[in-house]
Amino acid sequence: MEILIKNVRACDPQCGLDSITDIAVDGGVITAISADIEPEEKTRVIDGKGRLCAVPGLFDMHVHFRDPGLTYKEDIITGANAAKAGGFTGVACMPNTKPPIDSPELVEYVFDKAKKTGIDVIPYATVTKGMKGEELCDYEALKKAGITAISDDGRPVENAELMRRALELSNVNGLIITSHCEDLKIINGGIINKGEVSEKLGVKGMDRASEDSITAREITLAMSCDARIHICHVSTWGSVNIIRAAKRDGVKVTCETAPHYFTYTDEKLLSRDADYRMSPPLRTERDRQAVEEALLDGTIDCIITDHAPHSAEEKADFEKAPNGVVGLETSLAVTLTQLYHTGKLSLDKLVEVMSVNPRKILGLEPIKIAVGERCDLCIFDPDYEWEVIPEELNSKSKNTVFKGEHLRGRNMYTICRGKVVYSL
Repeated sequence: MEILIKNVRACDPQCGLDSITDIAVDGGVITAISADIEPEEKTRVIDGKGRLCAVPGLFDMHVHFRDPGLTYKEDIITGANAAKAGGFTGVACMPNTKPPIDSPELVEYVFDKAKKTGIDVIPYATVTKGMKGEELCDYEALKKAGITAISDDGRPVENAELMRRALELSNVNGLIITSHCEDLKIINGGIINKGEVSEKLGVKGMDRASEDSITAREITLAMSCDARIHICHVSTWGSVNIIRAAKRDGVKVTCETAPHYFTYTDEKLLSRDADYRMSPPLRTERDRQAVEEALLDGTIDCIITDHAPHSAEEKADFEKAPNGVVGLETSLAVTLTQLYHTGKLSLDKLVEVMSVNPRKILGLEPIKIAVGERCDLCIFDPDYEWEVIPEELNSKSKNTVFKGEHLRGRNMYTICRGKVVYSL
């Protein structure tokens, strides 16, 4: 055997597994799961000492690696390094690059560069050519190139009829559309949530109606052609209620949120620090509570980071800075701190929202902790206490919303296809 992981709490709800055990790995697959496995000569031993947890490798279905064209912010290699540090054995990259990923040739570029990362880096393609919202891409050709999902993330497809046609065609080709639900005309230059904080700061706010209206529109359009739709980065109580009602009525809708939406409110913006600006923005305590409750009751299907790197120079001016924050290296730790250690979220549920469900939504092969299965593991210490220091992050950009936070829980080892690709 190549690796022996001893005395870990292995948890995988897909297999009904939650126990202290040993895991043997050879040839990239799990060869044994039982107590007291003896190592062979030259076996690498990772001893969890009953303290570490092993779960199926995490998957983030919403990241921005800025490659091609904007690699001063991030690239596929540095983005993957951040992912590995966070316990992710797979990510899906949004296509709003320069140029946007709208052709099989650009899809191939991402896949080729991803081979050097040691993890799965899967590209999205755009819904419309050049993300211009005028003409649909060739979905059949993109599917043949390996695409499973499409998105114009960063903006909605503003023409509702074009979006309806996209949903019809994506249904035929077995793709799923993920939608950035913000009406740009309602936002109209707003930079943070519209409310008391924006008024105090004297800056233009982003009305929550921008998110709620497009969420309702996408669900209505999906209903009209019995297609699947995935709602990106849910942040309002209104969108939560719309999605919950649609699910109850049998609409094929799934959705996601990010740790900052169930952790912070727009009061963070009183510091006039652009590192707390993202799209959609941090909102009110009512929104934060609604997002948390929706995650716990299953209305929200998965946790993503919307990892969106920007340079320090770009983030220096509060009012002119682009929106977006990095999050791959803090996502697990924040979720453990905010939800697991507070008794709100079980380890089983954490695995579902951070590993199982994202892969399922994208139609990818599941990753399981079972004999004969590919060995992708996130091995973390749930009680490891640490401070988020931006300069120590693996990401090329350091614009983390969690800077200075003291978190409880951290990834120790990331194993992908039976190889240790990260260790703390």
